[in-house]
Amino acid sequence: MKAYVFPGQGAQFSGMGKELYDSSQIARDLFSQGSDILGFDIQKIMFEGTAEELKQTKVTQPAIFLHSTILAACLGDAFKPDMVAGHSLGELSALVANKTLSFEDGLSLVFKRAQAMQKACENEPSTMAAILGLEDEMVEQVCSETSGVVVPANYNCPGQLVISGSVSAVESACEKLKEKGARRAMVLPVGGAFHSPLMEPAREELASAIENTIFNSPTCPVYQNVNASAVSDPEEIKKNLVLQLTGAVRWTQIMENMLKDGANQVIEVGPGRVLQGLFKKVNRDLETESASI
Repeated sequence: MKAYVFPGQGAQFSGMGKELYDSSQIARDLFSQGSDILGFDIQKIMFEGTAEELKQTKVTQPAIFLHSTILAACLGDAFKPDMVAGHSLGELSALVANKTLSFEDGLSLVFKRAQAMQKACENEPSTMAAILGLEDEMVEQVCSETSGVVVPANYNCPGQLVISGSVSAVESACEKLKEKGARRAMVLPVGGAFHSPLMEPAREELASAIENTIFNSPTCPVYQNVNASAVSDPEEIKKNLVLQLTGAVRWTQIMENMLKDGANQVIEVGPGRVLQGLFKKVNRDLETESASI
């Protein structure tokens, strides 16, 4: 069974999507449509922008979404997923690819999400940190015992968990986790505390946008971030998508559930190879590849 997976923020690079644009009329049309929806020339930033320009949340999220969904569209009949999943932002790419959302509605939601998250980041100094080499339970325990807002945010693979919260609480948790034997506890260069309670204002903003968007029955199940389970009911998909902003990305559990449900081939659709690497940490013999036209 084929699992198609879609990357999230951090996979961007200058020049992303240029090959698609140069080789496909479908891609050129969708890039043009994307710039019209966003109100600025996103393809110019994707193809020529500096790392600094691409790092802005309002640019990064639409750029990665566009790369992923346009690539999926260019695959045409070769795109035949039995299941899909996306890491954080990538969940919206997955929902467009499996026909739950239209391209236009998906991009509009991504842009609203990015702007709402940016605004929430500006409300309070906040950050995230990568914790390597500890059991998830130990990280969860330290977070719960640390004063202030700090929570597990991204369960990326066994032994790799990202925490999120206020700057002081994250730094305090990092010190404690080093004492507990973490191989690394490193604050990340991100704009704020994604997937934490500090994203509550963004969650409220996105909730009304999602409520007013048409969600169709998907062509295959999507394994959603907040519960790591295969979901096909549009109303449940909407609810989980809203919860995702303040809830953890349970990627480790998504990978385990996809494999348990029969996935024997994983195809990453979008920039980078991060998700393939994470799957290999769960099953080193698994067949993985990057989608290409």
